[in-house]
Amino acid sequence: MESAGPIRVLLVDDHSVVRQGLRVFFDLQADIEVVGEASDGAMAVAAARRLHPDVVLMDLIMPGMDGLTAIAHIKSEEPEIEIVAVTSFIEEEKVTAALEAGATGFLLKDAEAEEVAAAVRAAYAGEMHLDPAAARLLAQRIRQKRTEKDLVEPLTERERDVLRLLGRGMSNKEIAAALFITEGTARTYVSNILGKLGLASRTQAALYAVEHGLADPDAG
Repeated sequence: MESAGPIRVLLVDDHSVVRQGLRVFFDLQADIEVVGEASDGAMAVAAARRLHPDVVLMDLIMPGMDGLTAIAHIKSEEPEIEIVAVTSFIEEEKVTAALEAGATGFLLKDAEAEEVAAAVRAAYAGEMHLDPAAARLLAQRIRQKRTEKDLVEPLTERERDVLRLLGRGMSNKEIAAALFITEGTARTYVSNILGKLGLASRTQAALYAVEHGLADPDAG
C-alpha cells in the first residue's frame, strides 16, 4: 500500500482512555495520523467503510460485535486495509482466529508505545508483526501440525520461491532483491499466490508456507 501522506490509522477499543493515550502518542509521530476512533466492532466496520484508513488497531474483546467479527467484515469489504489485532493476553485460539480472519499483526495491550508504532508501520508495509509470545505459540502449533501434503501444486516454481520468502517474513522489497525481480513483480506474485491458495493476507501465506514445510518457523 502506498500513500502520499502519513499512515492513516483507525483506533478501535471500547476503553476511551486507551484510544486517547494512543492518539496522544501518534500525534507525536510525523508519519502516523489518527483519522478516526470506534468503541465496538460495528462502529469499526462503519468507520472503515467511511474513512478508508491504511491500518486499523483492533481490540478483540468488545461488547456487541467483537474484534474478530469486525476484522472479517472489514477484510471482506476492503481487503487493502491492514489490521493489527490487540488483546490483553495471548490465547492460541484468539491469535490464530485473528490471523485467519485477515489480521496482519498481533499485539498485547501492555506493549510499549514504540512497539505499537512499529506494528502500524509494519502492517502498512505489508509485513507481519507479532508479539514475541504469539510468535512462539504459533511456531509451536505449526511444528505440531506440520505435514508434507503437497498443497502447493497450483503454484509455479517461481511462486513457490516467493511463498518460501513470505514464510520468512520478507517484505515485497526484500523478496524482489532476493529474486532479482522488481518490487511490482513481487507484489503480483504475492497476489497470485493469495488467489490460488484462497488466502486473505500475506500473513496467512507466511503461516501456510511454514505449515507445509516451505519455510522454517524460526527463520527471519
